[in-house]
Amino acid sequence: MTLDSTRFQITTQSLEETHLLGQKIGSNLKTKMVFSLTGDLGSGKTSFVQGLAKGLMVPEEYYITSPTFTLVNEYPGKIGLVHIDLYRIQDIIELEDLGFDEILNSNRVIAIEWAEKLPDNYLQKQLIMLFRIINDTSRDISLIPSGLEAENLINGIGL
Repeated sequence: MTLDSTRFQITTQSLEETHLLGQKIGSNLKTKMVFSLTGDLGSGKTSFVQGLAKGLMVPEEYYITSPTFTLVNEYPGKIGLVHIDLYRIQDIIELEDLGFDEILNSNRVIAIEWAEKLPDNYLQKQLIMLFRIINDTSRDISLIPSGLEAENLINGIGL
């Protein structure tokens, strides 16, 4: 993963604020986007995706959980959402079994937890999000757009 682009910093003070960030971003999405989410366990990646799903109008009967064991969860919405968790992936070859390239080429929003397991430069267009735990409730989130769509999204939400 490269960090060549402009970096935007956000600090959320609660789980609700992390949800709201995701919801704001999801509400502003007009087309597919890849979110590469990195950070320690409990740093807010899944909480962000829960908010993202709400912003994408995923029906409330779908409960968004990290797909740690299923690896991929798919949800309907104004734009379909694919939630991928690479925590248990040991080898890049395993991505082929997931149909990873087909997912990336689909017209859906894709949120990838543990994206640091991907080879450098595997994704050309993405919004990299680095989650860091400050304390029990606060999180520092760095947003690094890669590609025009990600830059336009960041500018559109006023960061």
